[in-house]
Formats: sequence, structure tokens, C-alpha cells
Amino acid sequence: MAFDSTPTFAVPEGFAADPAKLEALKVDLALAGVEYLLSTYVDIHGVPKAKVNPLESLAKMANGSELFTVGAMEGMGLVGPQEDECAAVPDLDSAIVCPWDRRFAYFFGDLYYHGEPYANDSRQILKRQLDRAAAMGLKFNLGIEPEFYVLREDSLDGGLKPLPPRRYLGTCPAYDVHQSLGSMDFLDPMVKYMNELGWGVFSFDQEGGHGQYEFDFAYADALTTADRLTFLRLMAKEVASATGAVATFMPKPFANDFRSGCHYNMSLANLGTGENLFALEAGSNPYAERHGIPLSKMAFHFVAGILRHASAITAVSSPTYNSYQGFIAQGDMPDVSWAPVLVAFGKNNRSAMMRLPLNRYCIENRAPDMANNPYLTAALHLAAGLDGIEEQLDPGEPVNDNIYAMSRSQLREAGIRFLPPTLLHALDAFEDDPFVDGVFGEMKAIYLAQKRREWEQAFYTIHDQQLERQLTRL
Repeated sequence: MAFDSTPTFAVPEGFAADPAKLEALKVDLALAGVEYLLSTYVDIHGVPKAKVNPLESLAKMANGSELFTVGAMEGMGLVGPQEDECAAVPDLDSAIVCPWDRRFAYFFGDLYYHGEPYANDSRQILKRQLDRAAAMGLKFNLGIEPEFYVLREDSLDGGLKPLPPRRYLGTCPAYDVHQSLGSMDFLDPMVKYMNELGWGVFSFDQEGGHGQYEFDFAYADALTTADRLTFLRLMAKEVASATGAVATFMPKPFANDFRSGCHYNMSLANLGTGENLFALEAGSNPYAERHGIPLSKMAFHFVAGILRHASAITAVSSPTYNSYQGFIAQGDMPDVSWAPVLVAFGKNNRSAMMRLPLNRYCIENRAPDMANNPYLTAALHLAAGLDGIEEQLDPGEPVNDNIYAMSRSQLREAGIRFLPPTLLHALDAFEDDPFVDGVFGEMKAIYLAQKRREWEQAFYTIHDQQLERQLTRL
């Protein structure tokens, strides 16, 4: 009996890595001191996964030798022992020598299944929307503002405390120089590594939370930025660990402190010239004239698309049970936290979900948090924005006042709705919005099943604090 010996896992014919390129890369990596390779993809949470290959195995790895039973992981599809594996195929141009441990080279890559891109791979989902934009002559640029806490173990009680050794005694430690200087053991190597990688860090600071930091660096095309956020989270964990600390991307780790946002700053450029198409164009623009906001008609249509699908997008941009514990404008805090709970846009207005800053030609969604999978989040934003452009949607009237101060009846009269109050509500919106089907495909059902299980596990857990408050009181 004859058997077909052709492997079904490798990349399609014609996609094999160029041997000369591989040899040159191998020499460069060896000269840099690299011993091991990580050809990565991400799971549903945006967490990188890989096997570790010796440098000598570069050629095999580059041609899809490393197979993964993705069904064994949460929310990746292909569940069951009878399913074939996926091959991880690296983008060789993305090689990064890990600056905290130069024995390792990191590659961003994609999953392939039976010789074709795996449809449920997060990076592939984003690439499909980027291809859609490219067919319209557009390039999607993205800048992010990642915030996260770094905590250290308290020598007295063993608990986790904010990184700075001296607690800030005021209401809000944001921008406090003393707190920043007390955290430089972590901040200094992070900034040096990011700049070594060419990310162009232009500022970093102590944020609103105690032991919370933000790094601001140059925008790039959306795929590059999504790769960078994925790598940033890994690097932050490694650098924090080397200083005896822990970096956490939990969106709201403390009830009495700020959420960790990850604002998305988006624009479209001409694919050929690179011209920013959100900049105010020549000629008549009724939106800019009426609203006094110097952005193009395309930008306003893009905003309208995101506003239309805001609830569904939020199920992915704020993807955890804990995310919605951060969607409260004040909560347990003595002052406002400016959480983006209202579906509206405004001119530099931080009480609205969508902010149109006046110092750059982009639009900013303040709702995403640091738990988001950047590939999936970027894909949904782009798809919604392109729908807005294709349908010439009108975003309505901007709100430029403090809408936190408005009553619910006033908000209803103004047509301003709230973002989903819980992950369950967001998932219902995600399920009911047919727009998602065109972006996620079969991944929609997989994502819903995974996230509904997460919601149920969190909701039905009885916490110690509940017992302390209610066990003997009721």
C-alpha cells in the first residue's frame, strides 16, 4: 500500500525560506551571541507561545518544523485528540535579539494548518483586515499608550506592594518625579531596551496608580505595533522579575486605584505615499466646519464606524471579567478616574470613549485595557472604521463638556449610551453584531465559548470578602 509522504503541516510550496537569507541570518545571530530561537504565535489572550530551538535548527524552524496541538490551549480551536497540529512559521524579518538575555532570538510568526494560514490565528485575523484596507489603497497606523502596575513583595507581610519604596501620600501620584526616580531600577532598562529595538520612546512616567507606569513610543503600522505590545508585555515581566518585582497587566488590580488602560491611537495613510488621510483635506468638509475639529471627512466616518460597533469591540478590547470592574468613573476612589464608560466622541474630551486630540491627526479610543489581544483588537477597530468609510457614516454631534456630570436622563436625551457594564453584556453585544462574523469567522464562536466560561467562573466564585461581609449578617 502506497502512502503519501508529503507533509501536510509545512508552509505552502513557494513559501519556503530562501537558503541564502537563512545562512546570512544565522551568521548574524551567532555573532550577536544567540544560542536559542523562539518562533512565536499568540493564544487567544495575546500571550506568546513557542518551542525553543537551538540556533542550528534555524532552517527547519523557518520552514514550519515546529508543530503545536493548539486544541490543548484555551480558545484556539481544533479541540480533540483526532485533530492535526498547526505549524508555527516565523517572519524572518522580525527577528529580535532579546535585550535582557541575548542568548535568545525572538520571531513573530503565524500558524499554518495543512499548508494554509490557520484561520483562527490572531495575527492572521488582523492581516485579513489589513489586506482589506490595502485593497482600498489604505495603510492602518496605530500607536498605543500601555499602562501597567509593577509590584514588589513586602518584606513584612509577604504581600505585593507598589514598586516605589516610598508610598505617595497624596490623592494621585501621577507624574510625581520622586516616585519615578524611585522606580528607575525597572524603568531605566525598559527604556534602554525599547530604544535599542528602535521603538522611539519619547516619554515615560509614574501614572495615576501607585506603582503604575506608562511608556509612550512611536506609532507604526498596526501589525508592527501589535507585535510590539506583545513583546513589551513579555519584556516587562522579564525585567521586573530580574529586579525582584512582578509586572501585572490585570486591568483593575486594586479597587481604590486606577485601571490600566491601553489607549488606541489610530489613523489611515495613503498606501503609496504615506500621506496621513486623517489630516484636514483641502476644500469643503462639513464635519470639520460644523464641529471645529480639524480632521478629514474620512476620519469622521472612521469614528462613526467604531461608535456603531463599540459594544461588540469592547468584548475584545476589554476582554476579562476584571476589565469591567475598571469601567467606573469613580468607584472606590476619592477622585474621578476618567474611565471611558460613555459611547461618545469629543474634541480632546477625556470623559468620552473616543477622543479627537488636537495635537495630532488621529483618533483615540480610550476603552481598551492592558489585557487586550492587540491583533484581535486592532482587527475589529479597523474593520469597523472601514465600514464607516464605505457607508459614509455620520458620527453625530461631538460632546465637549464633562459628560460624567450629566444625569442618566440627560444622557438618554443626548443619545449617549453606556459601554457594556459587564463582560457578559459585552459578549451579548459581540454575539448579536453580525459585523463580527466578517472579521472573526469561525473564531467568533470559539471566542464566545471561551469568554463565557471565564465570566461564569468569575461570577459564581464566592470570595472571602463576601463571606466576611455577609456570612453572619444575613
